[in-house]
Amino acid sequence: MKEFPEQFDALIEKYSELLIGETSPEKKEMVTQYALYSFIAKNMPALVKHWNSLYPEGKEEMKKMIGEIKELNETHRKEINRKKNEE
Repeated sequence: MKEFPEQFDALIEKYSELLIGETSPEKKEMVTQYALYSFIAKNMPALVKHWNSLYPEGKEEMKKMIGEIKELNETHRKEINRKKNEE
């Protein structure tokens, strides 16, 4: 299925748009890493705990990324609500 990578990229792009309101390649990569890390953390917490202990700098980078995504998400939601209130 040659078109699957493009179709999956469209899914990531839409998720990024809905989550943070941005779809630049850098933001899509960040959202992809966030989504995968979150999925693994929920389904295999022992693996994430092990990874965090092996790579404390990676853990800190992930914490920064999660914080940035949360901030972008809050800003995006406020903007959506502001636009709805103007209508």
